[in-house]
Amino acid sequence: MRQIRDFMQHMFNPLHVYCRLKDLGVAAPTAHRVTRAYERLVWRRIW
Repeated sequence: MRQIRDFMQHMFNPLHVYCRLKDLGVAAPTAHRVTRAYERLVWRRIW
């Protein structure tokens, strides 16, 4: 069970989300804004 939790924590980490957005071609300022909102609205409530 710990492996699943560690994997999920990695995949939903804001830095990981930012990097995946950049890989998809999203501009850095936009990816940064999206990631900041994601961190405030989702990440802090999950972990």
